[in-house]
Amino acid sequence: MGIFSRKSNSEPARDEEMVELGREYAIARRHRDTRAMNRIMRQVGNDKDVKDLSDFRAGQESYDSIPPIPRGRNRRR
Repeated sequence: MGIFSRKSNSEPARDEEMVELGREYAIARRHRDTRAMNRIMRQVGNDKDVKDLSDFRAGQESYDSIPPIPRGRNRRR
């Protein structure tokens, strides 16, 4: 970096706890674990501000971007 660098590090700070909760929610949704999904939603609550929910959604999208592993056929017939 030089003296006259125009790069700015204005990326907002992320709440890593909310990102991790979003990732756990996406995992539970993929595995159809409704008990874990409900527990996470109670933990997040509806009284969070928009920044926290955007971090939660970023965690979900980071896991959803990974494609699921295709299941093999059942060959035990």
